[in-house]
Amino acid sequence: MTATIDVVVPVHGNWAFTADCLMSLRGQSAAHRVIVVDDASPDDTLERLRAGHPDVDVVALEVNSGFAAACNRGIEHGDADIVVLVNNDVVADPLLLERLVAALDAHPGAGSAAPLLTRPDGRVDSFGICADPTLAGFVRFVGAHVEDAVSAGGTRLLGPYGAVAAFRRAALAEVGLLDEAIFMYGEELDLALRLSGSGWGSVAVPDARGVHIGGATAGRASASQRRRAGFGRGYLLRAFGVLGGRHGLRALVTEAIVCAGDLVLTRDLAAARGRLSGWKAGSTAAGRPRSVPGVDRSIGFVRSLRLRIADRRG
Repeated sequence: MTATIDVVVPVHGNWAFTADCLMSLRGQSAAHRVIVVDDASPDDTLERLRAGHPDVDVVALEVNSGFAAACNRGIEHGDADIVVLVNNDVVADPLLLERLVAALDAHPGAGSAAPLLTRPDGRVDSFGICADPTLAGFVRFVGAHVEDAVSAGGTRLLGPYGAVAAFRRAALAEVGLLDEAIFMYGEELDLALRLSGSGWGSVAVPDARGVHIGGATAGRASASQRRRAGFGRGYLLRAFGVLGGRHGLRALVTEAIVCAGDLVLTRDLAAARGRLSGWKAGSTAAGRPRSVPGVDRSIGFVRSLRLRIADRRG
């Protein structure tokens, strides 16, 4: 029996990106349903969707609720076996969905699948995410040549990056959807950690491709972006009890270095304030697994810092 597919596209303005994304989805080789969640767009995106895209299911949110909440409303709207989250600034290769589903079919123990996304310049944008022993998450192979990413062993895959992420609905039903306490940045890492902690693996799919324009909504390394990324980090440190575990001291030292460096470079406290807010909010988070098999324990302290430097979101 062929798996059914729901494609969930959360949007908040930027109609030009959304139009290109929907055009690429229309050309997919695999049958699917597109669910666009308009997260209270400040422009005429909602009107354009309703007037020009009758083939798309539109879910309209009255208040801007964030990436996690928008994705969840789209997931709940559908009922397909496979859910594929797609950022509106992604242009999908025609075989993207077909190859993601084929990989999940071939790996019944995988709850998620990660495609290989490139930047407009042809370098790798992402090939899934990994996490170090402090549960700090990193995008795999950022800036690498595609050939190197495909051939290299690299870091251990934990789960898909949020720009395009495929999930089994059964796996989501078991561990829960994205945590809506995280407005943006860190929600895909949290879900990947929960899936891994519940025994679900993830599969990398190098021949499932797309181009991610990147930074279309928040802007790269803006104060808002770094504050929200910091919130996600503080939230997960608290929710997963990292500071009370064997890697707690390492986590504290790392975060202090990162926040100090961010202060020197940006002359603001966005990253630190975000972490503090996230730490406070994390006190009310639902229970998280204390053992996460998908964590890459080979990522040491120095390498972790180098990966942080390569990812300037905060």
